[in-house]
Amino acid sequence: MTSPQPISDLFWAHWKTKTMLSAIALGVFTELAKEPLSAAEAAGRLRIAPAAAADFLDALVALGLLDRADGRYTDAPESAEYLDANKPATYLGDSYLAQCSGLADDLTGVLRTGEALRGARDGQHFYQAVYGSSESTRAFQRDMTALSMGSALAIAERFPWQQYRTLADIGCAEGALAGRVLRQHHHLTAIGFDLPQARPGFESYTRSLGLAGRAAFQPGDFFRDPLPSADVLVFGHVLHNWSHEEKRLLLRKARQALPQGGALLIYETLIDDDRRRNAVGLILSLMMHAEVPGGYDYTGAECRGWLAEAGFREVRVEALDGPEAMIVAIR
Repeated sequence: MTSPQPISDLFWAHWKTKTMLSAIALGVFTELAKEPLSAAEAAGRLRIAPAAAADFLDALVALGLLDRADGRYTDAPESAEYLDANKPATYLGDSYLAQCSGLADDLTGVLRTGEALRGARDGQHFYQAVYGSSESTRAFQRDMTALSMGSALAIAERFPWQQYRTLADIGCAEGALAGRVLRQHHHLTAIGFDLPQARPGFESYTRSLGLAGRAAFQPGDFFRDPLPSADVLVFGHVLHNWSHEEKRLLLRKARQALPQGGALLIYETLIDDDRRRNAVGLILSLMMHAEVPGGYDYTGAECRGWLAEAGFREVRVEALDGPEAMIVAIR
């Protein structure tokens, strides 16, 4: 008889996530960033039941989200960086709460009907709705920062930025990728290219990182307008929003915008070529079906084929943070 452990692991993964989300909603990480607290003190500050406080906080210790010494709890380094609401430049908690509600509960219905959750007809219709108000635009930008932060940090470390001087982040959201790269490589300047509604969020975010003089926003629609020219063009979590033909069109436009020897850098939650291992990439593709009709995630082999067709050379795929990977192609 086989063990049920793989199924049990998924069941408990659900509860691990719920425990983290409860901690974010209760403000645990923001409160403990101020000073170490005992379980009793934390219960009072957070207004949670004293009887459950120690189990709750120790569960967060076991999950690697808190540290405990001499009976007092503090944030683990990653929690202090990304889950303290008093650090708006790096805080990801609200995005995690938003992204973990709604879609997961409605996935069964999407699979049965094949219809997008919000009635979008295609990617452009989806983005018209997302960018329809300043509130939804900012929420979307923060979600993209949460999705991209790990890759942005890895790309800042691993890509040979010393060979280049300018980059243009296409579909930049609030500028997480450009922000992390520019903070580490002081010789670079960047353009953030996105729909006009993204400007306030981009400028606020890059200004908070001290990059106002090196990161400029350029409004545009990458289907209707030429892409900005730079030594490196970046598509971060962009191509998966679009159909097969739209993906190929964007790659052709990128080649036209790059100088000879320039680089195109794509980062996504790439599906492994055998479609057997990267469950996150496949699940994210399901999310595209649910949100953006026509959009889907893809394998590195598929993207290499599209890039060769567009005229790129020296294409390579490199793993990044967790399930993410980058594809680099030279014009």
